[in-house]
Amino acid sequence: MTTDKMKKQVEYNKRWYEQNREHKRYLSKRSTARSFLRVATKEDIQALIEFANEQLKERF
Repeated sequence: MTTDKMKKQVEYNKRWYEQNREHKRYLSKRSTARSFLRVATKEDIQALIEFANEQLKERF
């Protein structure tokens, strides 16, 4: 019984990933950025803030 549910869940996940490839990439990159910020130096964070502000001005 449990294996049937697991197989269905795996199939569902596979279909979701195929249909939402761009969203999956977005989530992965966001996770990577957040992980980096946990170990980043003060200088790294300041540089990222400057970059983010430039992107805000250009894109929005």
